[in-house]
Amino acid sequence: MRSINCRGNIITFDKPKIMGVVNLTPDSFFEGSRKQTIDAVVQSVEKMLQEGADIIDLGGFSTRPGAGEVDEKTEIDRLVPVVRELNKRFSKIVMSADTFRYTVGRAVLDEGVSIINDISFGAEGRLIGLCADEKVPYVLMHMRGTPTDIMKNAEYGSVTAEVFCELQMKTEQLRREGLVDVIIDPGFGFSKTLEQNYELLNGLELLKKLNRPLFVGVSRKTMIHKLLQMNADQALNGTTVVNTIALLKGADILRVHDVKEAVEAREIVLKLQSFNQTDKRMSL
Repeated sequence: MRSINCRGNIITFDKPKIMGVVNLTPDSFFEGSRKQTIDAVVQSVEKMLQEGADIIDLGGFSTRPGAGEVDEKTEIDRLVPVVRELNKRFSKIVMSADTFRYTVGRAVLDEGVSIINDISFGAEGRLIGLCADEKVPYVLMHMRGTPTDIMKNAEYGSVTAEVFCELQMKTEQLRREGLVDVIIDPGFGFSKTLEQNYELLNGLELLKKLNRPLFVGVSRKTMIHKLLQMNADQALNGTTVVNTIALLKGADILRVHDVKEAVEAREIVLKLQSFNQTDKRMSL
């Protein structure tokens, strides 16, 4: 059973964990996740924790296509006061920061964040070194290129096999650099077409062979609402379906905007899997 050490708080994956998303930006692709005041964040986080969120993921930089550039000071100014307030309000909260910048990572780790969620595929070497030095879990998300040009790099022979190989090489590099707790994220929606996203979802079990916690973030993304010909606000049901498939294929962490529905999906999948465990014991 894999586990991660969040600064002394050991999180095991005997059952999948639910990560609730709070965007501290005015232009996140899903309007319902945008929180512009500390009070709004506190209310949202309190609700998520009551609904069963295990981790809260805070982001101060939108990586949606076409989003405006945000300087490091602005990103820090969005994140640090919120991290401080959440630590005051919720004593046992586990927080993740969605950032790819060293200076931002340094600032939020100093305030009590215990996971770095990096969408850049390890592009910032200093951030890697920081996580290794601080011994905090690091989410390695597969991507080719940068958020501004990701769809220029969506050519694959077999997307699942190539994502596996690229994650494998990168995790080996991070291990050599001293990073112990690496969580792998296949990067749905980043340098993948709609068709490739579903091919990757279909072959998700292959990534379990990397023997790392498997992180899936598909909540209300284009791969869902574009396929279903709707907008992100209407994509909750589709998100729950895709999250359920991901759980059945071995996801250890779901990153979601809608905690209650993800927790319900997890409980149903766990119940179903309990019968498989019983069948295995009986066959022995």
